[in-house]
Amino acid sequence: MQMLFPFQSDQNKISDHFVPDERVILHCGDSKQFLATLPSESVTLIISSPPYNIGKEYETKTAIETYLSEQEDVIRELIRVLKSDGSLCWEVGNYVEDSEIFPLDIFYYNMFKQKGLKLRNRIIWHFGHGLHCSKRFSGRYETILWFTKSDYYIFNLDAIRIPSKYPGKRHYKGKNIGKPSGNPLGKNPSDVWEIVAEDWEREIWEIPNVKSNHPEKTVHPCQFPVELVERCVLALTNEDNFILDPYVGVGSTMLAALKHNRRAIGVDREQKYIDIAIERINDLQAGSLKLRELGKPIHVPTGKEKVSQVPPEWSNDRKEDQ
Repeated sequence: MQMLFPFQSDQNKISDHFVPDERVILHCGDSKQFLATLPSESVTLIISSPPYNIGKEYETKTAIETYLSEQEDVIRELIRVLKSDGSLCWEVGNYVEDSEIFPLDIFYYNMFKQKGLKLRNRIIWHFGHGLHCSKRFSGRYETILWFTKSDYYIFNLDAIRIPSKYPGKRHYKGKNIGKPSGNPLGKNPSDVWEIVAEDWEREIWEIPNVKSNHPEKTVHPCQFPVELVERCVLALTNEDNFILDPYVGVGSTMLAALKHNRRAIGVDREQKYIDIAIERINDLQAGSLKLRELGKPIHVPTGKEKVSQVPPEWSNDRKEDQ
């Protein structure tokens, strides 16, 4: 039975199963079972952050071999539903066992490669906050593997161009000598699309992760920032294309898709996250959803804020030690 949720108009209803003409499809249930209901080659972009198998509230931790084996079935379905000119962006961190880390992107690369996908970029997402480790350096990055299904794929370079560092640079030889050498729309951001202008030469994505003071924060413990997804949506899809997140959580991927006039498909087995995703989608359509602006510079403390100053107790402790 089709479930409809209130929107501002009938054109923006939410369906819980695939309908070719719908714009928003959100299903609560098992990802593998839901994917089996989607037509082959129906989706232009798949972007998700799968469970990391680290014991979050929505996952049961298993041996890494078992975890990866379970992901195989889902990945086969994802490749089936992906269009020939489509892309898959897989955002992952590390699996941790007995204080040893296993970089999941290394394991996933082989899984996708063996199934015929082609890696176009390995993107580093750097963020400034996270858990503090006592026996190793604290992790402050995750990776996004961008695969395509073929050599003919959508890549809208102009949508993600960034301001040239030296727009006045000119050709110094050849038939174009003396003419501007750049593109008036900006430059290709190479392997990485960065948010902070001054870091755009470092080849990483500098995007804050969603912690307690982030405007997009919900109860989900591992929430996507919408602006991270937006970069992929703008570059790798066109308007009205379907974008799929098989582990949609609280709907950040769907928000990025709908914000830029794409169609969105999401599935998650946790009803409480589905409920939040519905609320966020409705708020987006109503214009009341709080989002971090795409391209907003990351806050840098001036040193005048109280929380950025060294506590007096620490200074006193140093003097006593001397």
